[in-house]
Amino acid sequence: MTDKIIKVIIVEDNETIREGLTLLIDSSPHLECPATFDNCEDMLSKVENLMPDLVLMDIGLPGMDGIEGVRQLRKLLPEALALMLTVYEDNEKVFDALCAGAGGYLVKNTKPARLVEAIVEAVNGGSPMSANIARKVVGYFHKSKTNTEEEKIKITEREREILTEMSRGCSYQQVGDTLFISVDTVRHHIRNIYRKMQVHSQSEAVTKALRKGWI
Repeated sequence: MTDKIIKVIIVEDNETIREGLTLLIDSSPHLECPATFDNCEDMLSKVENLMPDLVLMDIGLPGMDGIEGVRQLRKLLPEALALMLTVYEDNEKVFDALCAGAGGYLVKNTKPARLVEAIVEAVNGGSPMSANIARKVVGYFHKSKTNTEEEKIKITEREREILTEMSRGCSYQQVGDTLFISVDTVRHHIRNIYRKMQVHSQSEAVTKALRKGWI
């Protein structure tokens, strides 16, 4: 990681939690919290001026929920990352959030040190998830299904390995280290995966693979 300051916006309607998260982020090296919001609508109206690196997003919010908030955020700022921080652990919420463009999914009992680590990990290309969420994702990932759409898309063994590592929340560097290939080679394979699956982000690729059983 460089000395670049990571700008993190918080969207959380519980004032106590919001203040605690703000204090945690502002007291952590390389992180700062320029703004917090208790709803998605206000965040979306100001986010283009704030230009955050990452939005820490609750799901259960007044008005627009956090999943739709992520979807709208991605339209406004495609480069901005969204990391879910929520009490919800059901499969539907997890996969809907990932499909909407969330780059990771943590539950609210995540320890402060792990949350800071996850923010940095997400900015560095990873997809951090709480352990129980990762188990759900990996479990679903291994349920292979066959259909005509699967047969049209040919995933190589190497692409399958990379998708598996991506589903575990690994960064490009971690994927390369695990598979003994360079980061540039990882990027090359991921570009091919995106093209084949017609997706535009790591979370979309993993989620589509999980939902369709292509790998």
